[in-house]
Amino acid sequence: MQKVVTVLICSVLILCGSNAIAQKDWRLGISAMPGVASNGGYGFVFGTDFRFQHEIAPKTHFILTTGFTQFFKKNDVVGLGYIPLKAGVKYFLGENLYTGGDLGIAFGMVKNSGRSFIWAPTIGLSFKKFDISVKYEDASDFKFVKDGSNNNYVKQFALRLAKGFTLK
Repeated sequence: MQKVVTVLICSVLILCGSNAIAQKDWRLGISAMPGVASNGGYGFVFGTDFRFQHEIAPKTHFILTTGFTQFFKKNDVVGLGYIPLKAGVKYFLGENLYTGGDLGIAFGMVKNSGRSFIWAPTIGLSFKKFDISVKYEDASDFKFVKDGSNNNYVKQFALRLAKGFTLK
């Protein structure tokens, strides 16, 4: 499954990125993302990301995202941090309102956690220098065992607050 996802991501990057790289007007967003896990094993979640985006069609932007996300432990569950690498699309429904989604792979930072397929639908408001959105993110393919239980339930709801910059 992870090989299929990797091939899919590479294909999307080549198809969308080849046209976008030849053009200018890339944007960079740097964010803070406080969130909450959607299960009982984890509590608070905090992440940060770097998102590159470029308009590939009217109202449609190609996005590349990486960063770091940390799930803080609650009860007797091991905390988990991961580095996502995602590609996706952002579509504007109006002047500032958008919806989007991205998918990719997340690399676990805890010993024996491995990698996970990751996907995240989003809805938000984007302005020239600021972006605010709400996302659901699922990276539940991590595999690691502590005390005989499989703690691979890594899903969250997060608020993404980002500062935007135009790259030329």
